[in-house]
Amino acid sequence: MKGRGAQINTANRFDKHSASREHIESVDDWSEADPVTKYIEQEGKALVNKVDSPDVNMFYSMNPYQGCEHGCIYCYARNSHEYWGYSAGVDFERNIIVKKNAPELLRKFLMRPSWECKPISISGNTDCYQPAEKKYRITRRLLEVCNEFNQPIGIITKNAGVLRDKDILSSMGERNLASVIVSITSMDESLRRAMEPRTTTAQQRLRVIKELSDAGVRTGVMLGPMIPGLNDHELPSILEAAAEAGAKFSGYTFVRLNGAVKLIFHNWLYTTFPDRADKVWHSIEDGHGGKVNDSRFGTRMRGEGKAAEMVRQQFKTFSKLYGLNQDRWELDTDSFRKPGQQLSIF
Repeated sequence: MKGRGAQINTANRFDKHSASREHIESVDDWSEADPVTKYIEQEGKALVNKVDSPDVNMFYSMNPYQGCEHGCIYCYARNSHEYWGYSAGVDFERNIIVKKNAPELLRKFLMRPSWECKPISISGNTDCYQPAEKKYRITRRLLEVCNEFNQPIGIITKNAGVLRDKDILSSMGERNLASVIVSITSMDESLRRAMEPRTTTAQQRLRVIKELSDAGVRTGVMLGPMIPGLNDHELPSILEAAAEAGAKFSGYTFVRLNGAVKLIFHNWLYTTFPDRADKVWHSIEDGHGGKVNDSRFGTRMRGEGKAAEMVRQQFKTFSKLYGLNQDRWELDTDSFRKPGQQLSIF
């Protein structure tokens, strides 16, 4: 299926009656049509979620879309699609749930008397600037609400669609109310197309960093995930290019294949890179104590072992070399106000 990351639908662990095709080679004349992406509009009951994980640098998150058409083969968010009754495989990429009332839910949340302002991350799970945003513009409406309330936000994306909202982000950036981190996993277009089939190119992402940085938005780069034997050797060049484009900070994750992502990634890896699949797979296992996933806080996002340690040391060395993560900076939480509310003089 061209333009899709996953080529299989794994079983939904919450549905005892679900059917899956996880071993294509065992099915005679196996084929499946790839229908167009379906947008499933819903009225949600809640939007903002508290983030309890100490491994993620965020307090709260909100996601206007569930599922993601970008199709990144390694995406940990795939498993969350099972909660909605879908597979973490192809279903995750072609059945996109749209929270049409997300802006209203956010406004209601920010009006709570109990809300003590903390930064909220947009795209803690799926990309808020995936193709659906071009049609629905829900992320823009969320930004408009945050701008009205002086609510600080952080965004992580790998789509140049974020530039459509440069006007709002620039205004919020001037008041330390917005930061954007752009995810770049490879400068190699052939690898990018295979691993993240419906994302924008690395050069376009560098353009995003430059334009937002020039517009006064504090911008960074996320190298996630680093996959030994596939893209880990690109870490220095990605950091250098991002810094030259205007990035001020950086982060990275070491690949982990949780839940159904293990099967989806394995199928993709051995089909796409049969010549080095064993080496890559065993290197990932080496990074997680003989497994391809580790759920322990503190190690699950960084990994252990030789490959993970090499990535950690390179990230530390080259981030410093290119002037990233050199200053302390925080989003402004003191200017938050509800409509009609005066700022405190104390």
